[in-house]
Amino acid sequence: MLEKNQIDFTSLTQAIKAWGRELGFAETRITDIDLRHAEAGLQAWLDAGMHGEMDYMAAHGMKRARPAELVPGTIRVITVRMDYLPRTSGDEWRKREEERGRDPSEAMVSIYARGRDYHKVLRSRLQLLADRILGEVEEFSYRVFTDSAPVMEIALASKSGLGWRGKHTLLLNRDVGSMFFLGEIYTNLPLLLDTPISAHCGQCSACIDICPTKAIVSPYKLDARRCISYLTLELKGSIPLELRALIGNRVVGCDDCQLICPWNKFAQRSELPDFDVRHGLDQVTLVALFTWTEAEFLRKTEGSAMRRIGYERWLRNIAVGLGNAVRAGTKTPEIIAALNEKSTHPSPLVREHVAWALDGLRDFSSFS
Repeated sequence: MLEKNQIDFTSLTQAIKAWGRELGFAETRITDIDLRHAEAGLQAWLDAGMHGEMDYMAAHGMKRARPAELVPGTIRVITVRMDYLPRTSGDEWRKREEERGRDPSEAMVSIYARGRDYHKVLRSRLQLLADRILGEVEEFSYRVFTDSAPVMEIALASKSGLGWRGKHTLLLNRDVGSMFFLGEIYTNLPLLLDTPISAHCGQCSACIDICPTKAIVSPYKLDARRCISYLTLELKGSIPLELRALIGNRVVGCDDCQLICPWNKFAQRSELPDFDVRHGLDQVTLVALFTWTEAEFLRKTEGSAMRRIGYERWLRNIAVGLGNAVRAGTKTPEIIAALNEKSTHPSPLVREHVAWALDGLRDFSSFS
């Protein structure tokens, strides 16, 4: 095991990237910790309240943009990306997703949430990478992150050259699109730096134009309070009435801005089985999911990122989807029976959204 003054950091940097590939990361890069350029934008976004109920976004002040304040001693960040498109995705996967999105009876679960919880997958592999470094370097201190702490992942990933920040605020790479997860290791090692790459969104505004709720209020600015991913995953209470009809059949997250992005024609399939689709979530109806008992929900979402929304909000989201199916003219006996069955559910939150869905049935009937 080497001490710092004995280390060839050029060789170590190259070795870390090779170890990353062995652990399933599509790319591993290094950046410094200077994020001063991002502070003003972060503060303005928070001041505007665009983080909604995500209080954790503001809880740590500017530590999010100052890695050395979050983890003292940090001078470098190892950034990684991991592709998550399921291994079985065909060449026409975007077309298929778009077609399902137009079928009111189908339940749309965001692609990233159909397999194993990415937090678990990335965290365990980042820890293995850290262990590998620790086995070589005596004075290696670190902390592993994957969407789990006040870390500006997009800013760090962009600075390290993993991609550029797209107009939808996600990271984009011209070779692989945006269907990947990010992770970081904060470290005290003076590893060799990678350089950023140029942006390639040009005049394209497809992601802005396609957003159902107009959550992308301007290029590079997202109002989370309107984002379907926020509404279905983060919001704890009632979904605002004015946004319910815009959610359509999306019950967990939303992929619209990624499906329309031209760069995602290059999206790469994951090499890992972890992100394979579970429980047929790529071809399931709203009614089928609405009939899950709480025990079924807990069993079928075990090890999934979806579990954190809980059964109550799961039913809330699906009730909105069913209400939108009704408003689209899909008023099958199965949908009506499913809604009526949940109309007396013990949860006031569920009853409220079921009542809204049934109101749509009555509204539709008046024009039939």
